[in-house]
Amino acid sequence: MALIHICVVLALLFSADALAADDQTRREIRFAVAAQFPPFQSRDPQGQLVGLNIELGNALCVQLNARCVWVDQVVVEDFLSLEARKFDAIMGMAPTSERRRWVSFTDNLYPFTTRLVGRSTSGLLPHVKSLKGKRVGVLLGSNREAFARTKWAHRGVIVKSFWLNNDLVRSLIAGEIDATLQGTVEIREALLDTDECRDFDFLGPPISAALLGDGVAIAVRKPDTALRKELNCALEQLKQNGEYQRIIRHYRLDAAP
Repeated sequence: MALIHICVVLALLFSADALAADDQTRREIRFAVAAQFPPFQSRDPQGQLVGLNIELGNALCVQLNARCVWVDQVVVEDFLSLEARKFDAIMGMAPTSERRRWVSFTDNLYPFTTRLVGRSTSGLLPHVKSLKGKRVGVLLGSNREAFARTKWAHRGVIVKSFWLNNDLVRSLIAGEIDATLQGTVEIREALLDTDECRDFDFLGPPISAALLGDGVAIAVRKPDTALRKELNCALEQLKQNGEYQRIIRHYRLDAAP
């Protein structure tokens, strides 16, 4: 309830500022995004940014009467560019203890789980004893890569990093890797909801660890407490008015086991 009251106060302040500006150009919020992770963020055949994080970011900007500017990055975790003010926030990142050393995070936009995926007949499970000597694919720069290299690699698990999920999935289907460590929503999109999924499935239970996090949020510079609070308030308002539920319904987050 306290958050709602704070949001109302901030909304009134924003309205006053907007009136004082006398229809001048709205403020900008520059979101960094790496557009190669469908269904969260990618480009459609026309080159337009699409995906869950894009829709949520645009909705947050509308709520804040701001103009969204999307800065397409090669690497998601570009904290140096954030500090250099090349953009204001990084959209769609798991708040892990390591990342909190560098940035602050908004409230979670949505939850996610991490699962091991491979051939259903492999008998593999998401722990070192089962995976020793096996090849596990991860996305380069992801929190799953950090987890696998920190917890598994030095104990005999062969960790192979891929730039694109499509390349990783092709290697899995071809038998060039034995399994992949993935977020449930993205691996459904890339493999398990496709025609090629019949031989593949989740292996074992979800993995919980501080290095993985349990949700997706927006990263901002630590001193930018005002922006963090504004985004949190806008997110709460989207949930109150039903726009949040309308956006996420299409992405079947509740279908992820």
